[in-house]
Amino acid sequence: MDIYQALVTNFLFTLVKPDPEYLHDQVIFILDKLSQNRHQPPSKWLNQCIRNNLCWQDPRLKQNLFGLNFPNPVGLSAGFDKNGIAASIWSNFGFGSAEIGTVTYHPQPGNDRPRLFRLPLDQAVLNRMGFNNLGAAAMAQRLIQEKKRLSEAVVIPLGINLGKSKITPLTEAAQDYLESFRLLQDLGDYFVVNVSSPNTPGLRSLQDAAMLDQILTLLQAENTSQKPLFVKIAPDLEWDAISDIINLAKTHKLAGLIATNTTISRNGLKTTIIDKTGQSPALEAGGISGAPLRQRSTEVIRYIYQQTQGEIPIIGVGGIFTAEDAWEKITAGASLVQIYTGWIYYGPYMIKNILKGLLIKLEEKGLNDISQAIGIGN
Repeated sequence: MDIYQALVTNFLFTLVKPDPEYLHDQVIFILDKLSQNRHQPPSKWLNQCIRNNLCWQDPRLKQNLFGLNFPNPVGLSAGFDKNGIAASIWSNFGFGSAEIGTVTYHPQPGNDRPRLFRLPLDQAVLNRMGFNNLGAAAMAQRLIQEKKRLSEAVVIPLGINLGKSKITPLTEAAQDYLESFRLLQDLGDYFVVNVSSPNTPGLRSLQDAAMLDQILTLLQAENTSQKPLFVKIAPDLEWDAISDIINLAKTHKLAGLIATNTTISRNGLKTTIIDKTGQSPALEAGGISGAPLRQRSTEVIRYIYQQTQGEIPIIGVGGIFTAEDAWEKITAGASLVQIYTGWIYYGPYMIKNILKGLLIKLEEKGLNDISQAIGIGN
């Protein structure tokens, strides 16, 4: 991890400063080749090397939640693999689950570039991507083609994150989510209703109880296979609004809640100017992920856990870089955690280091498995 941080975080991100979206696209391209050619040399050898070096298994990290088996609690957050390009190989990197998307019913290019900015001083990322993706039909076709590869891979739960198409009016949002779900229902292990991205106009208004109720009513009526369904919420909600969503989760028998998406807050940032635009982060649209989100997302996790007495599973997201960060969210009430920005800054060994660190925490506390740590900090 130190070598990665020296060469990538300190040199590439701070001195060379290549376009982050270009680098991301190149990583996805490489992952696509590794996936497509997994049985051909040298991809077969590379996949094996990645798996041997980055995976860490221990029965104390396993959990069965909402009918799914998770080999460990650390998953990939939505946003990295928007089109499910690497669905069959995320397990090679040590993840215990992977969430692809956000996908929308209609394909869309997203917002104008530049739309992705690193804030190294804050160990953060500002993004206003705008749900750029190839659409639900293209993802369905991709996953159908990947079905054999997925069955051959080390099995980890695959989540699909659903968003609203930008061209769809808010009054028709529920039907838009439904059409995506119909196309993908048989291809994901769990589904996430994303109503909390700040980068689609009006989307966060769908967190309002009445509007969210419409979406969940339609989806659960269609959900004949009883796939676990989650709602991903914003960290910027007031406590009353979070309570309303908790009540909806109970009413619609959701599998759980994901806390949280990116924040529109700019409080406490060390970055004063974004080089690419010459402006302060306060003047730039978009959501902040990474370290500045850590405390607030943990507070939201703790609130949900306390309000539900731990009866609704929580997937914790926001500012996880170390085992200590993951442990903080688990002991606050998260059954699982997800990472994205931390992976960018700390590199591919980060997951293995977190898992080894969690095992040390369990030993220190005299616990037999990770499920015993959930919510013990409350």
